[in-house]
Amino acid sequence: MRKASITRNRILSLVAVLMLSVTVGCNQSNKLEDTSVEKSPQLQEAASTPVAQPTKIKVVTTFLPIYLFTKAVAGDAAEVEILVSPGTEVHEYQATPDNVKAIATADVLVKNGLGIEEFLADTIKNAQNSKLKQIDASTGIKPLNEISPVEKAAKTETDHDHAEGNPHVWLDPVLVKQQVTNIRDGLIAADPANKAKYEANASAYIQELENLNTEFQQTLQKTPNCTFITFHDAYPYLAQRYNLKQVAVVQIPEDQLSPTDVQNTIKTVKKYNVKALFSEPGVDNKLLTSLSQDLKLTLRTLDSLETGEKEPQYYFKAMKANLQTLETACR
Repeated sequence: MRKASITRNRILSLVAVLMLSVTVGCNQSNKLEDTSVEKSPQLQEAASTPVAQPTKIKVVTTFLPIYLFTKAVAGDAAEVEILVSPGTEVHEYQATPDNVKAIATADVLVKNGLGIEEFLADTIKNAQNSKLKQIDASTGIKPLNEISPVEKAAKTETDHDHAEGNPHVWLDPVLVKQQVTNIRDGLIAADPANKAKYEANASAYIQELENLNTEFQQTLQKTPNCTFITFHDAYPYLAQRYNLKQVAVVQIPEDQLSPTDVQNTIKTVKKYNVKALFSEPGVDNKLLTSLSQDLKLTLRTLDSLETGEKEPQYYFKAMKANLQTLETACR
């Protein structure tokens, strides 16, 4: 009996020791794991450091249409800025110190070309940015000169001299396809890492331009040889593309009109058998209103896209409004 009791006691003691060693081992293991986490600066740094985002190239554009096309191609792959605020007259624009600073820090400059951005040469020179890449959006486009007489109904202080041809190519959707292609190729050359994005964005925008061109063709073929007069020589490309007749451009000053100026303007417009008179958004010229009333013609608005919204889809919004205006006026 005594030996059995001793044996049982030894067995119980041994079990107790084993259980204690297991418990201690687990606690030590947990402590080691905790210590390893606390003492791992690499893990702590990885958890607290944000993932670095790739640097986007900075692109500056000259005025609204070029901004719209560039923004459409760039998407979110580049930062796109505009030098000339929408609604500001680009023909006679004077550069600001902010313009110089923007070009000095830019990777790419996109311009329309054909001489409309006269302020650029000195601005680029003053920016002293030897790494600046320039994209001329009108490369490969054959420019038009005036396709209709330019009548001066009164003395004007300024005259837009289109020495390189008429620059308003952006009002022809077919020519805009070439501009978008030029912008795409220039951005790819400057930022090849985002080539796929630029190609996809340009392709989508070009498809919309093709649809717009088809809509213009189908609508305006119903009213061939529609004759009209404008007061800004912005529409020769649009007129030639869709068989419209811009029979004259009448240049008149915006203010300080004498009675003789008014009579000269009326005589000039009466000289042509026109169906429509077209002004532009934001032009509040009482002479034009009076003129349209005397001639029993409705004064309508055509948008030259030099003012408007900074959203790539605005181009289609404005051009479809132009199409509706033309369709109504030419009936």
